[in-house]
Amino acid sequence: MTNLKVKFCGVEFKNPTVLASGVLGVTAASLKNVIRNGAGGVTTKSIWLNGNQGHKNPTMLGTEHYFLNAVGLSDAGIEKAKDLFTEYSKPKRLAPIIASVVANKIDEFEDLTRAIVELDPDVIEVNISCPNVEDKFGIPFACDPMQAAHATKIARKVLTGLKSKIPLIVKLSPNTPMIGRIAMACAEAGADGFCAINTVGPGMAIDLKTRLPILANRVGGVSGPAIKPIAIKCVNDVWKATKLPIIGTGGVMTGEDAIEMMMAGATLVGIGTMVYYRDVSGFGEIVKEMDAWCKKNGVKDLKEIIGCIK
Repeated sequence: MTNLKVKFCGVEFKNPTVLASGVLGVTAASLKNVIRNGAGGVTTKSIWLNGNQGHKNPTMLGTEHYFLNAVGLSDAGIEKAKDLFTEYSKPKRLAPIIASVVANKIDEFEDLTRAIVELDPDVIEVNISCPNVEDKFGIPFACDPMQAAHATKIARKVLTGLKSKIPLIVKLSPNTPMIGRIAMACAEAGADGFCAINTVGPGMAIDLKTRLPILANRVGGVSGPAIKPIAIKCVNDVWKATKLPIIGTGGVMTGEDAIEMMMAGATLVGIGTMVYYRDVSGFGEIVKEMDAWCKKNGVKDLKEIIGCIK
């Protein structure tokens, strides 16, 4: 029997599949439904301190090969998140919950981290892929080693001051040629691990009849099957640079995709767009596919394959 349990930053997951941020994570009921369908854990939508409106519809487009998303990190803010955590924990938590937090001003991560600790998530994910409004060119924190490290350091300082043992991970962007260097900067600033990657792009799709972009925002982040090779390479870059735990996210559709992500260096496997292609039941199916692959290939514990490629 294959041991599919994994420990990520000291937190135990019954299997490595985790709902990615921004997918089916609007309510506690939807998060619980993901767990009941086989996921090992869940990630909340990225939580803002005071909420964020997001973009106008249409915000999403799916094709056979890729998915475009321009939701714009819509969220009702930290007060609404309190309700979500309260409901998710009744009568008890079915699986670990990762709280994703986001800001477009770097100093906001201090108040955000302080507030999110009160909700007692199992892991805190600092999403640094949002454009920095204080930067002249709006460059995301995730594309600048110094800014990425600064955001990490702020969150770590709060956790240290509160004597909190909640693990701190940083969500990295693929839209930089130096993701390994940025990961190292975050590790040195106090990150316990990473989520890699966020969406690629942005990309655009055009309606041939109207000759206009299909999304109201014109462009959106690219996810789905097309980005898996990019995600695999980024995960391996981060693993080689830091050897810290990683949630490998991007293009995972099958159990074999998940195994490939773990071979690149991931401990957990973030899954989101898969739901569009295989429905929420795909979580349980992917776990079965992973188990079948392990049995066929003589793998008794998933620890055997994490970062195993030469």
